[in-house]
Amino acid sequence: MAGVTAAAGRAAPRGRIDKRQAILDAAFTVFARRGYGQACVREIAEVAGVAKPTVYNHLNDKETLFRNAMAAAADSVMGENLAAAERLREPGGDPRAALEDTAHRLIRVCCSERARALRWLTYEQVARFPDLIETVQERTSGRLGDALADRFARLSLAGHLRPCDPAQAAEQFLALLTAPMEGRSRLGTRPVPAAETRAVSDAAVDTFLRAYGAYGAQAAAGA
Repeated sequence: MAGVTAAAGRAAPRGRIDKRQAILDAAFTVFARRGYGQACVREIAEVAGVAKPTVYNHLNDKETLFRNAMAAAADSVMGENLAAAERLREPGGDPRAALEDTAHRLIRVCCSERARALRWLTYEQVARFPDLIETVQERTSGRLGDALADRFARLSLAGHLRPCDPAQAAEQFLALLTAPMEGRSRLGTRPVPAAETRAVSDAAVDTFLRAYGAYGAQAAAGA
C-alpha cells in the first residue's frame, strides 16, 4: 500500500502540470479568437475542458492567465525556432543550402498561426501591458539570436563565413527575414503565400552571404 500511495502522490503533480498546460493552451486560443477585452474565463474553461473554478485555482485572474498564456505560446514558438536553427549545426558541404533551409524554416515558424496570433496580441495589448513586448521578444528572438550566433561563429571558424561578430551577424540575418514579413503579413494579421515566404527567405540568404560570405559576392552566388 505504501508503494501505491507513493506512486499516486508522484502522479498528482504531473496531472496538475498537464491541466495547467491545457488551460494555458485554451486561454491562448480564446485570446487569439476574441482579443483580451472580449475573452472570458468561462469560455476558456470550456475549451480547456475544466470547470471555471479550476482555472482560477491554477491562475488567479484574467490578467495572470493572459500573461502566462502569452509566455507559454512564446516558449512554444521559441522551441520551433531553435529546432530550425539546429539545421546549421551540421551544414554539410553546402552551407548556402543549409542557410536557405534554415531561413525558410524560420519564416514558416514566423508565419504560423500561433506566431501571428502572438504578435497580434502583443501589439493589441501594448498599452495595457507595456512589458509584454520584452517578454515575448526575449522568449522568441533572444534565445534564437544566441543560437544563431553560435552557429555563425562555427561557420566562420570553418571558413564558410568571413571573420565577423557572430551576434551582430545573427541580428542582421533575423532582420533580413522578419522585417519584410512584418509588412507582407500586415503585422501578423494576413497569411503570406508560400511563394512569397520562399522568395523572402532566399533573398535574405543572398543578401546575408554578400555581406558575410567568405568570398563576398562569389560565395553568395554559390561559387
